[in-house]
Amino acid sequence: MHDVSFDIALGESVAIVGASGAGKSTLLALLAGLDLPSSGRVLLEGQDLARLDEDGRARLRAQRVGFVFQAFHLIPALTALENVMLPLELSGSSSEARSAALNSLERVGLRARTGHYPRQLSGGEQQRVALARAFVTQPAVLFADEPTGNLDTVTGGRVGELLFELNASSHTTLVLVTHDLGLSARCARTIRMEAGRVV
Repeated sequence: MHDVSFDIALGESVAIVGASGAGKSTLLALLAGLDLPSSGRVLLEGQDLARLDEDGRARLRAQRVGFVFQAFHLIPALTALENVMLPLELSGSSSEARSAALNSLERVGLRARTGHYPRQLSGGEQQRVALARAFVTQPAVLFADEPTGNLDTVTGGRVGELLFELNASSHTTLVLVTHDLGLSARCARTIRMEAGRVV
């Protein structure tokens, strides 16, 4: 990546758009500290991610960040409910994990599928479990990589509403990679990428 420089304000909603291979998902991974830049700096809530070790970056993500991956990354041996409970249990909030996870799954329309394993869910249902897992910690920053990419129009619309509801009600900073023009148009700002550059 080259010539990539921008700030995202607290509570802002930003869409990252561009053709396939433009570097959008790579940029999202850098912003979340999943990857580190070879040069330059990425500051997340004032912390230089390159100055934190892997455990420090993981702690920061667990406390402040939600991430919706394009490939879902659900744990096959856990039910939908257990997958959504996991981030709360890992952060030490196990006492309220079950009720919070049930509420989060209800918000994405999956209350009836809580006991199902990922292999028993459709691609769209798995995407909604991933969204519920990202929402459940009420993150300060939510990164989403094609959050409606595997969903039908109706479900995609519902997920879009959830994303912007979280952004508005909790002042969660929303940064999403999307090809969905309707979704990007709802963001306060759009960053367009081309061949690893912000254009």
